[in-house]
Amino acid sequence: MSRINFLNIPVDALTMQETVDRIDLAIKNDHHINHVVINAAKVVMMQKDRELFNKVVSCDIINADGQSIVWASRFLGERIPERVAGADLMQELVKLAYKNKYKCFFFGAREEVVKKIVDFYTEEYGPEIIAGYRNGYYSEEEEHSIAEDIAGRSTQILFVAITSPRKEIFLYEHREILNKVNFTMGVGGTFDVIAGFKQRAPRWIQKLGMEWFYRFLQEPGRMWKRYLYGNMRFIWLVIKEKLKRNIISE
Repeated sequence: MSRINFLNIPVDALTMQETVDRIDLAIKNDHHINHVVINAAKVVMMQKDRELFNKVVSCDIINADGQSIVWASRFLGERIPERVAGADLMQELVKLAYKNKYKCFFFGAREEVVKKIVDFYTEEYGPEIIAGYRNGYYSEEEEHSIAEDIAGRSTQILFVAITSPRKEIFLYEHREILNKVNFTMGVGGTFDVIAGFKQRAPRWIQKLGMEWFYRFLQEPGRMWKRYLYGNMRFIWLVIKEKLKRNIISE
């Protein structure tokens, strides 16, 4: 009942606390939840990548990671209460794991990055919350054994720090094995930020909806096409949807 239709993508109109509560309830009841976040760039990718689209919409919780999704939903007459950024949700879930004695597995990024993440959380919350970790460099032939290793460690929360659409594909392709894990989510480049290898935009820039621009300034050569072309495409998709809805309402 909390879902809205955003450009044919079902998005959960949940606050951060409501999202955490729903995940906590699933873990307590030994249920499985597959989670994903969407931002402007992913919405654009989903329009032309049907495989990615199908894998995203199959998830149990779909949060609005980008502030642009929140604003655009309101422009279209829907209402998402707030942004639930994947990086912030991950931090809240690690705190939840400490509080309720859940076990987390950290999968992705370079070895030095994921190792630093595990060391940081071990020092902060103790080794009891760590189910295991693995870097994100592997061959396709290794995927099955990686999924089995994650599930075999009594993992309750899995964080996957791999770029889209690889992380969505990994979680979907191995969903039967990972069904033993109560909660799975992709976290993109969050490991790099928490480990201190990259900087996240200050909170005031995030509130302005300009976190994408801050990241673009850090890696302009790699990000210019994704953000500049992608954002223009996203704006056009939203305007086109608004015009379509106006015509239908008339």
